[in-house]
Amino acid sequence: MLEIRDIDVHYGQAHILQGVNLTLGAKPLGLVGRNGMGKSTLCQTIMGLIRPSAGSIRLGTQELAGKPANVIARQGIAIVPQGRRCFPSLSVHEHLLLVSQGPLAVWNIDRIYATFPRLAERKGNGGTQLSGGEQQMLAIARALLMNPKLVIMDEPSEGLAPVIVEHLVQVLRQLPAEGMGLLLVEQQLGLAASVCDTVAVMVNGRIAVTMPSAELMRDQAAQQRYLGVAPHTHH
Repeated sequence: MLEIRDIDVHYGQAHILQGVNLTLGAKPLGLVGRNGMGKSTLCQTIMGLIRPSAGSIRLGTQELAGKPANVIARQGIAIVPQGRRCFPSLSVHEHLLLVSQGPLAVWNIDRIYATFPRLAERKGNGGTQLSGGEQQMLAIARALLMNPKLVIMDEPSEGLAPVIVEHLVQVLRQLPAEGMGLLLVEQQLGLAASVCDTVAVMVNGRIAVTMPSAELMRDQAAQQRYLGVAPHTHH
């Protein structure tokens, strides 16, 4: 579904992404790593918000590298950006109307309100009148309503209460059955592992390893090496 080959990204003199290679098929793929490793930069590069200095990004047979974000969105990629990016002047319902594909789409507004009842309760509120968690739900809903071939979720659990995170996991597990690809970028390894059978670990702008998520969950030494997670101490 998505094939990334030898992607480089520079910010001035800083070499942020260094020869990134990643392949995503029909099953969800988790992308984990510490802060500042380049995960969000990769998401923005795939989406066309940052132009790579080298490399290829293909969605199926379509080359995306260098194309603007609006073209990439029309070709079938949606993003839940870190920071949510809700419009302060638009209500919840107006946000959803902007991207709705109509009532016959797999993901339509009625289904969004059934999936996220809190958004239905707040449908008349503006984007900045919502709590952080509600804004995150709105950002996720906005991406799903586009019914894309692939959705990129950059830290979707950020700001959500644990009970909402559990509900989100159930929603994300449905997506492959509906033909939607998922690249899940998460700080929480446990959440990524609960949705994705495979995770890629980003370290210093490179994909250090791609491995079964269950294997990484069991390997505390690998977690410490790649993610800086201290081993558990048992008293």
